[in-house]
Amino acid sequence: MISQAPLIGFLDLYDWLVFFAVLLLTLMSVLWGQRLKRKLSPKEQLSTVELLLMGRRLTLPIFVATLVATWYGGIFGVTALAYEKGIYNLVTQGFFWYASYLIFALVLVRKIRQYDVLTIPELAMRLFGPRAERLTAGLNFLTLLPLAYTISLGLFLRSLFGGPLLMNTAAGVLLVTLWSLWGGFRAVVFSDLVQFVFMIVAVFLVVVFAWAEMGSPLTLMEKLPPSHLDWTGGESTATLFVWGFIALSTLVDPNFYQRVLAADSDKTARRGIIISTLIWFLFDCCTTLGALYARVALPFANPEDAYLQFAIQLVPHGVRGLILAGVLAVILSTLDSYLFNAATCVSYDLFQLKERFRLWHHHVALIAVSAVSIVLGISFEGDVVEVWKTLGSLSAACLLFPLLVGQWWPGKISERAFCRAIIAGCIGIVSWKVINKIHPFSEIDEFYIGLVLTTVPLLPSFLSKNA
Repeated sequence: MISQAPLIGFLDLYDWLVFFAVLLLTLMSVLWGQRLKRKLSPKEQLSTVELLLMGRRLTLPIFVATLVATWYGGIFGVTALAYEKGIYNLVTQGFFWYASYLIFALVLVRKIRQYDVLTIPELAMRLFGPRAERLTAGLNFLTLLPLAYTISLGLFLRSLFGGPLLMNTAAGVLLVTLWSLWGGFRAVVFSDLVQFVFMIVAVFLVVVFAWAEMGSPLTLMEKLPPSHLDWTGGESTATLFVWGFIALSTLVDPNFYQRVLAADSDKTARRGIIISTLIWFLFDCCTTLGALYARVALPFANPEDAYLQFAIQLVPHGVRGLILAGVLAVILSTLDSYLFNAATCVSYDLFQLKERFRLWHHHVALIAVSAVSIVLGISFEGDVVEVWKTLGSLSAACLLFPLLVGQWWPGKISERAFCRAIIAGCIGIVSWKVINKIHPFSEIDEFYIGLVLTTVPLLPSFLSKNA
């Protein structure tokens, strides 16, 4: 019988030794990155390009490791969705996103890198103007607020030690903030190298031990509710395709742009995204299978932490510490990147410091972003999927069409039209969500409202000019 008690009671000395050994390796990798930085000239070490993009020096292995690790922090969200709805998780959090990654690699990489910019808002300024830059920065900030990952870290620590979600979230984010204050983007990248390895090993081992203990996935299917094998998850087609459009938010995602802009060449960025997509597919298969095994073993568990409860108690001592470190690596590798980029958005883009940009500006913004993330994250009451859907709707619906058109056909949309369309889309999404929550009257998702209000006002100017 698998217990749902705090996991600390299931760990012994060997588990803690393995767990802290992984954390020590992560710290050593950051120190190694800082040692390599000393080979740069003093001017290069203090440059904004070094702080925000590691001097545009990401080689293929480093690019893949940091992109894969950064993009998969919501492990409690995807495993909870798989636990509750089965393979619906693989469709909405997998296949839609893979298509977006490939579009990014094959279509956008070269277009993005032709501009000598450091952030998406800076790109919007080049394409449209300064007001578009600030508006894009505001939306980027909402996208970059790491609410889903602060929640995931809080859920992880609560599963480990017990206690209130708020206390666990605050303690975890405080430690990550202290970590992120040191080293710039270079520290994020080199910590990702270690975290990438252990997150892959952890989810793979869960499937291996579950298969050995409970039988093959074919046997598993016979024990699952029939709804878990329905790719729609019992949801309407309209709701299903909302996730498809949200996946397209990858095409305007600040973390993706940062890695592409930091790559040492177009070829590295393009190949890196394709290789990463294959790794994400294998990773998604492992997390979905692990969550389905957890559903059979713990049919009445809390979906948010059922996967971790199941995984830790499934494997022997020593491996438990490795699994624990791997799951934590999944969260930390994303949380520190989002905190870093959200602080960049505030200090570099929103406040327009640019030439006056200093490291301490970034530090102050990072502390402020961390505090806001804790407060707002708790307001979602641990629902990671709802965070993704709410903030993902704003980004995908409001920025997607205008920014892509601006890159593909520069000059077709004026700055005024760009700003009006995005403001209309944001107001539409928020208003529809609030009104429909107070007085439910329609099943139309707010995403579609935002998409229509953003796209339709741009069509006249878009169609009136030649490509």
